[in-house]
Amino acid sequence: MTQRVALATVLDRLAIDAVVTGYAVAVDDGAWADYGALFAPGGRADYRGAGGVEGPAAEVARWLEETMRLFPVRQHLIVNRRIDLEDLGGYPGDRAEVRADYLNPMCLARQAASGADGSSSGQSGTATPDFVTGGRYTFALDRAEAGWLIRTVTVHEKWRRTPGP
Repeated sequence: MTQRVALATVLDRLAIDAVVTGYAVAVDDGAWADYGALFAPGGRADYRGAGGVEGPAAEVARWLEETMRLFPVRQHLIVNRRIDLEDLGGYPGDRAEVRADYLNPMCLARQAASGADGSSSGQSGTATPDFVTGGRYTFALDRAEAGWLIRTVTVHEKWRRTPGP
């Protein structure tokens, strides 16, 4: 591998990592336009492994927007990212796959609304998670003129914890 190819590979990995981070931030912030902008034309999302839906990214974004209203406080973390770039005989290609684990604590609207300061934003820092889930994402990405975009994302939930007996 030449130094130029190695540098291109590092830049691709950083760009792909930024897409995955952007995905987490968009979902946590409810920035659904940003979420949609991360997907390639025809991109799809599959949340069936966590009890959700599968379909075109725009449709899934609408489902997420509605569903996430139940959890106004959420902060999921995407860790242990393994990025596999397509190899074209020693040169990086235009496709990549990322497998990454996630931890997703969320607070229900009723608890988030009861902050110590009386605010309804849920940002008071007093809320504790009602719902925590963990699992693995699989992202398939394509290189586009604008940069790396998600072709598919699939959620594979491994566990969940809810309060109660």
